[in-house]
Amino acid sequence: MKMNWRRFALVMAIVLINVGCDQATKQLAREQLLSAGQLSYLSGFFRLSYVENKGAFLSLGAGLSDQLRYWALLILPMGLLLGLLLYTLFSRSVNRWQAIAFSFIIGGGISNVYDRILYGQVVDFMNMGVGSLRTGIFNFADVSIMIGLGIMLPMIFKKEKGEDKEITSDS
Repeated sequence: MKMNWRRFALVMAIVLINVGCDQATKQLAREQLLSAGQLSYLSGFFRLSYVENKGAFLSLGAGLSDQLRYWALLILPMGLLLGLLLYTLFSRSVNRWQAIAFSFIIGGGISNVYDRILYGQVVDFMNMGVGSLRTGIFNFADVSIMIGLGIMLPMIFKKEKGEDKEITSDS
């Protein structure tokens, strides 16, 4: 396997920027929000409040036993993130936009795994919505993961050139 150094630099830059931003905002949340309670902006549309989350997205898995949570929220994600990183760096079938999308996902995932290793939980602090229609509480790593998925979404539904021909030639 030959290393594509441009791709390596792109992937590492995006991953490190995402981890750095997530860790910096979580540290700010620890310092500023822990004692401040809830802060509300834009007529309550955007709220900041400090929450320690032992689970995954929307606290899924928070009620699992410590051992099961260790495997499901630490070991399994570490393996998946390592596999995705290696695939992103070495697969010839990954284009630039896929590499960017995967890098956002990897960066967010690594930062949340880092928190689980260091603190046994993840700090969440952002919430958006109108009235009772609100998102769950999330952090910058979650935003990174969603950006990566958002970049991938159009690629999933994009038809390959010649795909229509294959369908019509079979009928």
